[in-house]
Amino acid sequence: MYLRVQTQTQPEPRMNALEQLMASHIAQNGPMGMSEFMALALGHPEHGYYMGRDPFGQAGDFTTAPEISQMFGEMIGAWFADMWMKGGAPSRLTLLECGPGRGTLMADMLRATSSVPGFHDALDLHLLETSPVLRARQKETLSGYNVRWHDTIETVPDDAPFYVIGNEFFDALPVQQFIFQGGRWHERRIDYQDGRFCFVACEVDAPDMPVMQAPGEGAVYECSPLSLSLMTVMAERVAAQGGAMLFVDYGYDAHAYGDTLQAVRGHDYVPVLEQVGACDLSAHVNFAALAESAQKAGLQIFGPAGQGAFLQALGIDMRAKMLQQKASDTQRDDIQSALGRLTGDGTMGRLFRVLCACPAAVQPEGF
Repeated sequence: MYLRVQTQTQPEPRMNALEQLMASHIAQNGPMGMSEFMALALGHPEHGYYMGRDPFGQAGDFTTAPEISQMFGEMIGAWFADMWMKGGAPSRLTLLECGPGRGTLMADMLRATSSVPGFHDALDLHLLETSPVLRARQKETLSGYNVRWHDTIETVPDDAPFYVIGNEFFDALPVQQFIFQGGRWHERRIDYQDGRFCFVACEVDAPDMPVMQAPGEGAVYECSPLSLSLMTVMAERVAAQGGAMLFVDYGYDAHAYGDTLQAVRGHDYVPVLEQVGACDLSAHVNFAALAESAQKAGLQIFGPAGQGAFLQALGIDMRAKMLQQKASDTQRDDIQSALGRLTGDGTMGRLFRVLCACPAAVQPEGF
């Protein structure tokens, strides 16, 4: 249940409505867990960051790979069509995109696969999206297709092979943080003191974590129970029904300590606890934890691989040359610049990782 702003409370002039809500909740209930803080900041139905804005592109707060170039979606679309054929080209398949943004990635995937015999006839398209603003953009972008939207994974049909794509999806899901102080673990929570939000350490039982090196003073352990729960549900469906999952995000390949929570506004990093609800919040994805969840469900794992190496293995360099042949000088430069952003080691090519989970009988391309 979400909290509502109490109209009888006199707000501090510098606080927005969501900050007022959070401060009031903390005053009544004590420090707020990180996962609840993130869930409210991003998804509160009235004041959450994603509920009332389109954050993508130059005019927004950040730019994702599908917005950089059509080539990204084309490569992903070709990958899924290939996986469908390797899975026996079933007459029906459920294709789900988690966190579909403006619908750009799905539109490019569908355009790139329009000539694959039987693929579109088999498609049952679904989008996992809670933002009304982004749903409206997706409906415009995908107006020529029969698409169904979902607030939760539970309402997505489970009666056909299950294919899932998620680009920068898991990084926006809430995380919990624990900090090692004085020889024991404490949970990092958010308090409101002296007119501002701040982190505090609260005593808790030791968190259930993977085996890592002994933590030093101040070490931070970060986890996302919601991410692992969703991964488990989706992996179990793929294991039972067939299909494949592909996730692209920024993160790390092995379990590690570290505070990766970050806030972005206007393409710049800003303090995490300021301008709550007006900034994007995200955390780096623990791909090792996601992979373990999928493996427990019976799937095999490929990756994580660098986004650059993955896209190049799928032929993005050749696709760029094809597009440049019919382009103006300015367009050719733009295509080359986009290619560099998507695949370069100093840009998205190495930081962004690609993880595939699929049945053992299938060998995916790109890994």
